[in-house]
Amino acid sequence: MEGPRPGDGQRMTAAADFASGKGSDDENFPVASRLIQARHRGIILAFYAFARAADDVADNAEAAPAEKLRVLEGMRATLLGKEASAKEAAELRRHLLERGLPATHGLDLLEAFRRDVTKKRYANFDELMDYCRYSAMPVGRFVLDVHGEPVGLWPQNDALCAALQVINHLQDCAKDYRELDRVYIPLDRLSAADVEVRELAGRSASAGLSSVLRGLAQETASLLDRARPFASLIRDPRLAMEVSVIQALAEDLNMRLMERDPLCDRVHHQKSELLGIAARAIARFGTRRVLSFGLFRALAGHS
Repeated sequence: MEGPRPGDGQRMTAAADFASGKGSDDENFPVASRLIQARHRGIILAFYAFARAADDVADNAEAAPAEKLRVLEGMRATLLGKEASAKEAAELRRHLLERGLPATHGLDLLEAFRRDVTKKRYANFDELMDYCRYSAMPVGRFVLDVHGEPVGLWPQNDALCAALQVINHLQDCAKDYRELDRVYIPLDRLSAADVEVRELAGRSASAGLSSVLRGLAQETASLLDRARPFASLIRDPRLAMEVSVIQALAEDLNMRLMERDPLCDRVHHQKSELLGIAARAIARFGTRRVLSFGLFRALAGHS
């Protein structure tokens, strides 16, 4: 006999009941890769596990919205130390207390997942960027805080993280609509191109929908342009290297979105492609660092 499913009212559920089985290896971009110092990987992976658990709750196709919100609230209360109902939140809280870091970024993420439960459409690009303020930017801000990097880097971080989020939305626009009735493509862009939301369920994008998706990819390219100096400004060389890899992966994916139809073409990187792009990004990063250090020494010698 089949047991109760999340949201059927027969028992209280926890985040574990919604687990999708996805992990860090399923993401488009590196999560606490070996480039990151070992002493920082534990807390970053705890933050990822917390985010993954909350994302699985929000994306569950069977649970009722009220049940999802209840579980997300349990995660919030656990992160704040008011209860201990959510394993991933309790583990993240333990790491935060050890480091003396606030729960702010985790709480911001939970706001994004609550919106995923209650908000299915975004009217314009500004609304989408406000969503990214909670769904994406806190991730990079958290990693910067873990490394003791200055808040002055947040503007570059925010541009990169918003770009990563929009890239994910564009890649998965058909899947999000078909499986979750969730549309991150701004409605005013669709309306201006005389495109109906239901076209996202098509086998391929119409000319109008293609123009909307390419336009968003072009705006994402502007975000990536703003983020390009980010890696060079980070003090921790290993974190800087990881950011340079993420930037390169994002630029390549965004270029694909300008050329391919995400409704029918593969956009995601295969592992071999990912490794090649990462290797080239690391090599470029190392060359820039060596040249910058040599220039610094030359200038210092003439001061």
